[in-house]
Amino acid sequence: MSAVAGTGAGALVSTDLAVGGMTCAACVGRVEKRLAKIEGVSAGVNLATGRARVLHPAGVAVEELVAAVERAGYTAESVTAGAAVGPAEEEPDGRWRLLVTALAAVPVLVLSMVPSWQFPAWQWVCFGLTVPVVTWGSAGFHRRAWQGLRHAAATMDTLVSLGVLASFGWSTYALLFGGAGAVGMRMPFSLTADGGGAAHVYLEAAVGVPLFVLAGRLLEGRVRRRSGSALRALAELGAKEVCVREGGEERLVPIELLLPGQEFVVRPGERVATDGVVVEGGSALDLSLLTGESVPVEVGPGDRVAGATVNVGGALVVRATAVGADTQLARITALVADAQAGKARAQRLADAVAGVFVPCVLAVAASVLGFWLGAGAAPQAAVTAAVAVLVVACPCALGLATPTALLAATGRGAELGVLVRGPEVLESLRRVDTVVLDKTGTLTTGRMRLAAVTTAVDGNQDGKGEQTETGEQDGNGEQAETGTLRLAGAVEHRSEHPIGRALAAAARERCGELPPVSGFRATAGVGVAGTVEGRAVRVVRPDAVDLPPELAEAVAAAGRAGRTTVVVELDGQVAAVLAVGDTVRSGSWRALHRLRGMGLETVLLTGDGPGAARAVAEELGIGTVHASASPERKAEVVAELKAAGRTTAVIGDGVNDAVALASADLGIALASGSDAAIGAAGLTLVRGDIEAVVDAVRLARRTLATIRANLLWAFGYNVVLIPLAAVGLLNPMLAAVAMSLSSLLVVGNSLRLRTWQPGRGNARTGARR
Repeated sequence: MSAVAGTGAGALVSTDLAVGGMTCAACVGRVEKRLAKIEGVSAGVNLATGRARVLHPAGVAVEELVAAVERAGYTAESVTAGAAVGPAEEEPDGRWRLLVTALAAVPVLVLSMVPSWQFPAWQWVCFGLTVPVVTWGSAGFHRRAWQGLRHAAATMDTLVSLGVLASFGWSTYALLFGGAGAVGMRMPFSLTADGGGAAHVYLEAAVGVPLFVLAGRLLEGRVRRRSGSALRALAELGAKEVCVREGGEERLVPIELLLPGQEFVVRPGERVATDGVVVEGGSALDLSLLTGESVPVEVGPGDRVAGATVNVGGALVVRATAVGADTQLARITALVADAQAGKARAQRLADAVAGVFVPCVLAVAASVLGFWLGAGAAPQAAVTAAVAVLVVACPCALGLATPTALLAATGRGAELGVLVRGPEVLESLRRVDTVVLDKTGTLTTGRMRLAAVTTAVDGNQDGKGEQTETGEQDGNGEQAETGTLRLAGAVEHRSEHPIGRALAAAARERCGELPPVSGFRATAGVGVAGTVEGRAVRVVRPDAVDLPPELAEAVAAAGRAGRTTVVVELDGQVAAVLAVGDTVRSGSWRALHRLRGMGLETVLLTGDGPGAARAVAEELGIGTVHASASPERKAEVVAELKAAGRTTAVIGDGVNDAVALASADLGIALASGSDAAIGAAGLTLVRGDIEAVVDAVRLARRTLATIRANLLWAFGYNVVLIPLAAVGLLNPMLAAVAMSLSSLLVVGNSLRLRTWQPGRGNARTGARR
């Protein structure tokens, strides 16, 4: 799908392409360069999501862009902006290919590297096990290397394919014509390319290279496929079908057939299909997914409603005003896609290095071969040195450096209640100085609970009606409160409204079994009424009745604290004001105290109103508050903080937080929240304990340090050993051992994360880095 950016003749169009077949950062560079050859076109390719964001003149057709990608050797198709596309596809038989390769490769590796275990004709057994690995097991590498060759390009697959074929080819020649096929031959261990004059086969390199690379890519693919989960979750959030009303009749149609101006029905418990205006009925809508509001909002004729919100009250008839890409949910989806389209600094550096790494290795190998032959060396020594360069440069350690660290960190994090997603969102974590927190569902439970009861009897006694942990009050106040709550809870027991459910639950908890109700009736936007034990009971909004001064003050005080109030009438007389509200999670204060002890500033960013926001901020000691923030406004606040030089981490749990999570330097989501928030975040807190965020920050820092150490080793290993291989001081067998050891060192370093322990000192302990 394309979107116009700008106006006039110089207008640029933004087009999203799903690109298939990319396996490494060098592939990203090839696609970007091929698209950039078209005049006026610039592109950014994201390997993790398999998406290319292309800016091009309106006169350049999408078909021309697709053709350019295909000329580079990859597949491409236009996709809708914000659509749920994922990374490059995994081969359907990838796991079986790895398993079969491992079963065949392990015996070859053991026999080739342990001379004392080499029995008569061992080399022919290894040859038979190597053939399926080189052909079927490595088929994907060979195919992609051939595609690159056809387009005059080289990738990591080129190195893998050449290393495997060169090792296998020379081993085959040695077995058939070089004397290595003699029964009883034992292959000694040699450090140099000449092999000490003895016949050598390098079958262990031919099987070890594809084994390690296949394992690394399988692990890497699992991590990369999570990248598209935010967009997939947002795409699945909307309704799939809608009940359209035409000519007094109702019919169920796919959401794609709904047009602006049509009327549709939203029954209790259903999602609003799209943005619109209420034409009939009254109800309460749960907006928490889109706006963060913890309290459902009453709507009636003339009120605007947003798609994907949940109807928790009566039936509604809505006239559609926006459909498809014009809805609020679609705009949020597009913003998340835009935030994920950018590249992290480490990723850009890796792309640049990969673009020259493979051609340089090939050039070195060719130069080594030519130099040795030109210097009069034996062909075996020349070929052996060139093969050693290819084998030692195979990117096993590079491929395993990131996914193994993430796998170990994910396992350990799961035990600690933390999920780590990927390295690109962790690189700036050491510089994070500002933590932006959502309120509803993050710092608070997100569930309505009875917070205070103020009766007409004790309303003039400040605080007497306030609910406490012990519930202790004087006798008269307690009897009045309990009796009023019992009658109100009995009526609300018949209500489906979240406030009513909270009151009924509190009444059952404090008063036991509730009496039956007769004559129950609900008035949308006003309240409920009924007869309980011969008494007329009404539970209504405060503005529906005249309140005495003491109860009016209780309503005002509840409003300042961000709570919602209802009034209870008994036999036509105002009896009490009941206040309900969200409650702060246990551990929120300790978590924020520890974060501030680590030198981090805390900011509250919520869709709730100023009263509720200020009350929570004061309770938790947060100095900066942004209230009544829409998803777009949340992203703007994050952008403003970043523009001011702050490095931000956003913690949230709802769809309304997804854009801010994706826009921040680090996104942290609660697993109890929406799938969209989890998908957009770099870290996910599995357990409900908000204190896990402190462990998450520390584990993320340690993970990033481990990944950097792995990459440093992987590159340093090549810098040291490629020259040794080039001058003949490293034969392919030893090169394969070195390649294997480099991978084992990377894996071992990553596995240290499995025993990582979070510091449990005081808050100031966390300030040490």
